Amino acid sequence: MEHAAPIDESADVPATPPTAPAAVRRTLADLTPPIALGPLDGRYRSAVAPLVDHLSEAALNRERVHVEVEWLIHLTSHHVVPGAPTLSTEERQYLRDVVTTFDDATIAELAATERVTAHDVKAVEYLLKQRLAAAPQTLGADTVLPQVGELVHFACTSEDVNNLAYALMVQGGVRQVWLPAAHALVDDIAAMARANAAVPMLARTHGQPATPTTLGKELAVLAHRLRRQLRRVEGAEYLGKINGATGTYGAHLAAVPGADWVRVSRTFVEHLGLTWNPLTTQIESHDWQAELYADMARFNRVLHNLATDVWTYISMGYFAQVRGQGTVGSSTMPHKVNPIRFENAEANLELSSALLDTLGATLVTSRLQRDLTDSTTQRNIGPAVGHSLLAIDNVRRGLAGLDVDAAAMARDLDANWEVLGEAVQSAMRAAGVAGVPGMDNPYERLKDLTRGRRITGDDLRTFVGGLGLPDDVAARLAAMTPATYTGVAAQLVDYLD
Repeated sequence: MEHAAPIDESADVPATPPTAPAAVRRTLADLTPPIALGPLDGRYRSAVAPLVDHLSEAALNRERVHVEVEWLIHLTSHHVVPGAPTLSTEERQYLRDVVTTFDDATIAELAATERVTAHDVKAVEYLLKQRLAAAPQTLGADTVLPQVGELVHFACTSEDVNNLAYALMVQGGVRQVWLPAAHALVDDIAAMARANAAVPMLARTHGQPATPTTLGKELAVLAHRLRRQLRRVEGAEYLGKINGATGTYGAHLAAVPGADWVRVSRTFVEHLGLTWNPLTTQIESHDWQAELYADMARFNRVLHNLATDVWTYISMGYFAQVRGQGTVGSSTMPHKVNPIRFENAEANLELSSALLDTLGATLVTSRLQRDLTDSTTQRNIGPAVGHSLLAIDNVRRGLAGLDVDAAAMARDLDANWEVLGEAVQSAMRAAGVAGVPGMDNPYERLKDLTRGRRITGDDLRTFVGGLGLPDDVAARLAAMTPATYTGVAAQLVDYLD
């Protein structure tokens, strides 16, 4: 009988790949339109798009143009430099139109100039000088704008322009985009708190059943905390300076010794809607930014607390995710609706807070009179605020998809009568102080009754009935249930108003 030859399984797989031309993947970086490297400019663009108008690189250049234009108008309007002509209303408007018409063509023009200058602020200076030179084509040959070209960026270091531009950018992004979104979210939470002010809920301290509260009161706590942080953000100062290469007005006085440059600086910064900083090195110290970002990060962390609490309530069945949930919950388990909005918010709040913390820690330090660490750092303000804005959007969407399941909360309360042990032992203490006999060791006696085991309403009422409490106290405790043991939780929600 012949034996079959052993099977050589390795023979089915070539030891080396067959010789063939290597497959060449297309380079994604070369595709048009450009593919975003980060999710804020890709997957989540729609949620953060309003920030582009304030915290993008293009917005930075537009604000630089804005500062340069206003500085030129300020110098000429206040006759700071002797011999400089006064600009007409039409000429001032022509200059300001460079800012209001800032578009993709201007962005491309600046980029082309910067490739030559290798300096971003210098590119802005050259752009504005080109617009001045071209003014006769629009305003006529008698315009004086070509004569004031050398007043563009007059006596300025780049940081004079940059610090003001960033202050305007951050002010706009926070006040016009982030704060309205954050207020809308807190208003949503406050509305939920009011609607559920009297809905009883078992509290949990250290994860264990504890004195009952109401859902509304717990939401109100978070709304109150968030509003407090928003008030701090609303009160933020946005500082600026324009005082030269080391903050001494050296070039200013060398060029025009007769001008009151300190007054000129202050009035200009305040004209922009910023707070003047009188004492700086080459850079504005950025302390205001660190203060602002600390408050925004604290808001993030309170909101993170809300997201994790709501996630937990969902897992306990206190909330049902039923409204607006047309999406796939789980790729394999059709019964599931995952709390993805709150999980997404958690992650983005952590990213935002980490970036805000880094910004605050880095920006307050500059070696001696100047180093450039702030230049790269400040270019990440947009992502820091963007991740927070995205989280705010996700929490709002998540909350809008929730229904409160009061019945689930009621079942949980009814299964935990032992939480009334606190009420009984407190009443015993008060009765003992009032001279009622037999009220000794109330805590220990309730501990023996309740710790480590479940009790029923009947168990508790039997215990209370044998204590010898005054009739009115005994009746009050006998009528109490976990669902009614909520103190003034419902009324506390009114403090939101």
